[in-house]
Amino acid sequence: MVWKPHVTVAALVEREGRFLMVEEKDGAHIVYNQPAGHLDEGEGLTDAVVRETFEETAWQFRPTSIIGIYRWMNPHNRHTYLRVCFNGVCEKHDAARRLDKGIVRALWLTRGELLELGPRLRSPMVLHCVDDYLAGKHYPLELLNELDGEWPPAL
Repeated sequence: MVWKPHVTVAALVEREGRFLMVEEKDGAHIVYNQPAGHLDEGEGLTDAVVRETFEETAWQFRPTSIIGIYRWMNPHNRHTYLRVCFNGVCEKHDAARRLDKGIVRALWLTRGELLELGPRLRSPMVLHCVDDYLAGKHYPLELLNELDGEWPPAL
């Protein structure tokens, strides 16, 4: 069997000192995370973060930069996650939209409130992304090179 990491995307949105988060079910536990999820087959990274944010929060997300790329191995199940965290803005909210299965609600929390949640954060990547954002780590979307198409090129 070939080992493969779980490729995920996350949206980091800040408004007036509060960050868009989701409260979600993880088995028997309730955890907190940025709007985030897995990259689907054939999907671009920016398309995935827009889709996941809408499915989990009903907010239309527009990515503006990349905060960072994170690798984390969950010590409990030994799964490795490779996360691309995008910063951006939420432009429109569909309050009537039903949220993704497992999502309890979307909410806005301060960094202090996130810190108080401690082990109820879905992973250490949650707070790390926030801290990198607050430290001014913003990289252009052009950092991504998503190559699709035929190879080798036609001569």
